[in-house]
Amino acid sequence: MNGIRPEFQSFVNEYIDYCRLEKNLSGNSVISYTNDLKNFFGYISDLQIRDLNEITTDHIRGFLEELSNLELSETTSARYHSSLKGFFSYNFLQEYTERNPMEKIKAPKLKKDLPEVLSVEEIDLILNQIHTTTTAGQRDRAMIETLYACGLRVSELTGLAISDYFPDEEMIRAFGKGSKERYIPVGNSAIKAINEYLTEARPILNKGKAGGIMFLNGRGKKLSRMGVWKIIQKYVAAAGISKRVYPHIFRHSFATHLIEGGADLRAVQEMLGHTSITVTQIYTHVDRSFVKEIHYLYHPRGK
Repeated sequence: MNGIRPEFQSFVNEYIDYCRLEKNLSGNSVISYTNDLKNFFGYISDLQIRDLNEITTDHIRGFLEELSNLELSETTSARYHSSLKGFFSYNFLQEYTERNPMEKIKAPKLKKDLPEVLSVEEIDLILNQIHTTTTAGQRDRAMIETLYACGLRVSELTGLAISDYFPDEEMIRAFGKGSKERYIPVGNSAIKAINEYLTEARPILNKGKAGGIMFLNGRGKKLSRMGVWKIIQKYVAAAGISKRVYPHIFRHSFATHLIEGGADLRAVQEMLGHTSITVTQIYTHVDRSFVKEIHYLYHPRGK
């Protein structure tokens, strides 16, 4: 496939600017949408189409069929649909096109897989592998404690500044999707680990290259998402845990353990930064044995 031809580039640029500036999409989403449209218009250029109005529903279906042969994940396929739907809807509303060729193409239905979680015992096992007598160990302990204590996304964790930590109030400020701000309580274990890291380890790691970013790598720069993943993998392997563990699993575990402990769903929604409570509700289905036990204990005819 070729790149985007000049006659289409201005339309793509305007739509991407709209996504970034007006819809306030995250940097990762903007990059994904840009790449999706680049691949689509490469396909369109191969068909010798030179005008946006020449693109039909059949052309788009042909592109989506080609994608299906690549064995992409359901999530990626759905994102391509979203990228194209957004692009053509925008151009139709701006009256750059006479019709919307995406109008009759239905979005693929995603299977709602239940999120994987770690048990409390597995999280303890991972944390017990960390040697806090070292600078890296103090950082890693604080990092993983914070992930689990606050249910942060990895991008929120790596973006944390020291100024986002309020030890007296026992709170952390996170900036989620669309830079939406929220405050999350921090438990005693995480506070202890963070305080030790900030007092003892971070001054050693700090080379003056990362400003006020909280978690630094060995070169004194902002810890990357991949860096977080590698650190977690090291301790998971040491703990002998065979299930697939990734940074986001601590967020899933945070929500699940709160709900299992009887936390109010609305409070969990607020701590996670979910816009809709329907997203949070998926965590009520994770541990069906827990739900069955609650029914057995509390329903008049449960026993």
